[in-house]
Amino acid sequence: MEKILISVIVPMYNEEAVIPATYSRLKEVLDGLKENYEIIFINDGSRDRTRDMLMEICEKDKTVKLIDFARNFGHQVAITAGMDYAAGECMVIIDGDLQDPPELIPKMMELWRQGYDVVYGKRISRQGETIFKKVTAKIFYRLLRSLTDVNIPVDTGDFRLIDRRVCEALKQLPERSRYVRGLMSWVGFKQTPIEFERSERYAGETKYPLKKMLKLAMDGIMSFSYKPLKLSSWLGSLLSVFSFVYLIIVLLQKIFFPESAQSGWASLIAVSLFFNGITLLMLGIIGEYIGRIYDEAKGRPLYIISELKNMEDREGPRFKMTK
Repeated sequence: MEKILISVIVPMYNEEAVIPATYSRLKEVLDGLKENYEIIFINDGSRDRTRDMLMEICEKDKTVKLIDFARNFGHQVAITAGMDYAAGECMVIIDGDLQDPPELIPKMMELWRQGYDVVYGKRISRQGETIFKKVTAKIFYRLLRSLTDVNIPVDTGDFRLIDRRVCEALKQLPERSRYVRGLMSWVGFKQTPIEFERSERYAGETKYPLKKMLKLAMDGIMSFSYKPLKLSSWLGSLLSVFSFVYLIIVLLQKIFFPESAQSGWASLIAVSLFFNGITLLMLGIIGEYIGRIYDEAKGRPLYIISELKNMEDREGPRFKMTK
């Protein structure tokens, strides 16, 4: 049987503490598959020794490739760049912190050979994470599922295997505010989960603090749902009914109980602040969508590459090289 080529895509940002272990475990698993493979590391503008360490590995091992970004463009864009340059018949996306076990790759390959185009990892537990992060993640995934018509599986991350044709379909989606796991659900194809227990980080600190988690959540919701915009219509209608009822009550009180009708600035200010708050909230939501439209209209590339290693003969489909 002819060997296939497997591409493993690993985004890296300030991960010098985990690089040796990540490389070692990936090599051990991939060597055991007895297939051709390439490991594509994407250095997402790291400020530590991540780039230098990956360069040293590339010098010794030609199966390891490096995409070195000119600056930090973000985790989802790094995954996109890896897919743009991957040459494999199937691709595995995995973070470099070893929270997602490389040892699941053979099982993913088995399901892929059975005809599945996407095999995504589904977390049945999350070790080493705070209760706050676990609870908010659980709420977010279920909120996103309720807001969108796209069936985005809950409790999943970017750890997955995808077929080449899924990758080619994703290349046709040029949007900038990327929520890759949602895009993979949107393109369809035959998909199946594989359950696992997510480990805590091998070393180092999380690269997804609260601020980045909130941005990812916003990208997910606003890329796949228009319901926040419809919220303005619902609230506007509700408040109009409330205002009309309140007006009737005030008029009746003035007519039938003039002695009990009291006027004061406190109630007027309270109502005014409430309505102004709702107005500003809706303007903020509309502004988020308009900002994303503006971002798309500028037409800038998703990323700029400073250097390619062990893959200089490949040309990405989204831009021209800077060198």
